Amino acid sequence: MSNYTKLLKNLEDLKLDKMRSMLPEYLENIKKNPPHIIDCLLKLTEEEIKHQTVRASETLIRAAAFPFKKTLEDFDFDFQPSINKDEIYDLATLRFVEDKSNILFVGNSGVGKTHLAVALGIKATEHRYSVYFITCHALIMKLNKAQKENRLDKMLRHMCQYRILIIDEIGYLPVDKEGSNLFFQLINIRYGNKSTIITTNMPFSKWSDVFYDATLANAVLDRLLHYSSVIRITGNSYRIKDKVEEQDTKKKIGGNYV
Repeated sequence: MSNYTKLLKNLEDLKLDKMRSMLPEYLENIKKNPPHIIDCLLKLTEEEIKHQTVRASETLIRAAAFPFKKTLEDFDFDFQPSINKDEIYDLATLRFVEDKSNILFVGNSGVGKTHLAVALGIKATEHRYSVYFITCHALIMKLNKAQKENRLDKMLRHMCQYRILIIDEIGYLPVDKEGSNLFFQLINIRYGNKSTIITTNMPFSKWSDVFYDATLANAVLDRLLHYSSVIRITGNSYRIKDKVEEQDTKKKIGGNYV
């Protein structure tokens, strides 16, 4: 077995897939102008790091259970001028994760709250942060089921492990007393330890209409808002935007665009 073959096998055994795949072509390219051995190793290891980062991100994205895969680059900030683009991109630096602070997106249905929450979650996976996405209703059902099966503590610990927990659609459905208590327990455990991203169509003043009573609602809000960034979005729904663009396209095709 030649040293070259041994090298390929070593790279395979070490699971350095990118380095192994690019080695033959790379060796051909450097024949005419051989670089220093350190430069060679630096180039190969940099490519391997990029490859492993992408692969890790893809694994974390699958585990996060995002409803779709959209990034900040996909977001139309011009359509929602109420959003401070610089503020969103500052959040995308992920300092809020290190600070263990929260983000709350508040606005009517369809204005882009979930898109922004998912985009920040995807950005976090690129830095190998664990993320989990779940709707408020599904979360309450999951916590209720865990309590009935006497494994609530285990479930709460599991939910607290995620560096970012995205809870979508608070306010779309009311939460009963038991669900409200369970939700508070989760938020209380994560408070000051991990970051939570919330999307809600309900003003904070009306959260008592969502949760069982004003006391529980205030207790939840107190912990979510203490260390947080609140992004209020006012504007039209993207669904309306898409419908208008669809109609415009039909008019153009029909030759009677006005």
